[in-house]
Amino acid sequence: MCYNILIYNESEGKNIMKSHIKKSLSGGVTDMTAGNPYKLIFIFSIPLLIGNVFQQLYNMVDSIVVGNVIGEKALAAVGTGFPVIFMLSSLFMGIGIGATIMISQFYGAKDFEKLKNTVSTIYTALIVGAIPLTLLGIVLSDPLLRLMQVPDDGTLEMARLYMIVIFIGIVGNLGFNINSGILQGLGDSRTSLFFLLIATVINIVLDVLFTVFLGFGVMGVALATIIAQICSWIFGIRFINRHYTFLHIQPFRFHFHKHLFIQAMKLGIPSGIQQALFSVGIMVMQSLVNGYGSSFMAGFNGANKIDTFAFMPIQSFTTAITTYVGQNMGASRIDRVKKGTRAGLVLSVGCSLLIGGILYPLSGFLMRMFSQNPDVIAAGVSYLHCVLPFYSLLAVSFIYSSALRGAGQMIVPMISSFVSLWLARVPVAYLIAGMWGKDYIFLSYAVGWMLGIVISYIYYRTGRWKNNSLVAQANQAEGQT
Repeated sequence: MCYNILIYNESEGKNIMKSHIKKSLSGGVTDMTAGNPYKLIFIFSIPLLIGNVFQQLYNMVDSIVVGNVIGEKALAAVGTGFPVIFMLSSLFMGIGIGATIMISQFYGAKDFEKLKNTVSTIYTALIVGAIPLTLLGIVLSDPLLRLMQVPDDGTLEMARLYMIVIFIGIVGNLGFNINSGILQGLGDSRTSLFFLLIATVINIVLDVLFTVFLGFGVMGVALATIIAQICSWIFGIRFINRHYTFLHIQPFRFHFHKHLFIQAMKLGIPSGIQQALFSVGIMVMQSLVNGYGSSFMAGFNGANKIDTFAFMPIQSFTTAITTYVGQNMGASRIDRVKKGTRAGLVLSVGCSLLIGGILYPLSGFLMRMFSQNPDVIAAGVSYLHCVLPFYSLLAVSFIYSSALRGAGQMIVPMISSFVSLWLARVPVAYLIAGMWGKDYIFLSYAVGWMLGIVISYIYYRTGRWKNNSLVAQANQAEGQT
């Protein structure tokens, strides 16, 4: 497929024609501005789902290897370190989400010059920002883990070592996710699957090598993760440059466009704050869990891996909705935005009901993959039995929030997430713990999801998101410079 694109050359002050920008990724790019919404969203979601399976597969391999080879304290340490890593990375990940939305809207408008400049600007921010993030993660790992009341019985030391190694190679994780975001914004959900396959295979092989044969312990698990992500990131750059020649990513040759960066920040900061607040909330929940000992911690972290698998179909549909809405907003097809949101709700809720029905009776069997300790298994089963019956609430909440993000409205999803977590889940969890004990604290999740739905749905119904065209905003900002 070829497009004739009019690009403005600022240095010469005139318009020049660049023709025939070729899309040669074996039909991987999906134009979501035409066609049946159900079919487009479903087909786009399948590679995302498969990719998420492989991504979580190597996370589960980490947990299985750690839990069975090193021990339950190591399993607790690896799981405890994740929310801290996620929190400190959240701002950069938020900017990446903002860039994905910009790319989808610029692609929908067929404005390839701004698309290319957005990619260059975000990559510049990534490389420059990764250095202070690495240093910050190393310095704060110990005090944050102590703040979370991680037991000083060997678990704390292993969690600190795991985090330090992960932060040393954090640029691979950020770059990997930016590459995926670029492709998803273009409507290509297939190629990221190959990146994940590479990371998964490398990670599994290195996990076994470093822990079973070389005895590196938790450090080996962290090394396997960062090496896999860096290899996949580099492969992604080479692949994008070969098949999307008009982007031509050059990570260490900085190209910065101030107005596009400001726009990405406006979109990304609310998302980054949302993810940071979410991570802090998870850390507070983790602190509550940690108070019940390493066995309950290990059960919670093992069940989280299963929960993540259960969440993947919903996650895939919500990512598809963000891209779908972004492209149709860029093309000014508001009617299709509404149809696509309805399709996403039907698909996501249907999957959530099916998944909950399958996994609920299998909870005990699945937990035995991580540990044979009865206390660990019981803790994991309590978690799963509290959240799986209410997965349809999670699906509805995420679809509405993702539709608003695709339209360029980031504040409302941030408020929805804040209220859901901090005004519902966290306080209700502590309240339940005091009244009924640890086995029921995870019922607080459903309360939070319900409040999130109320906020996102009410705003969606107002229709105020319809005026958030990033294409028009970028053109206005460019005209003022």
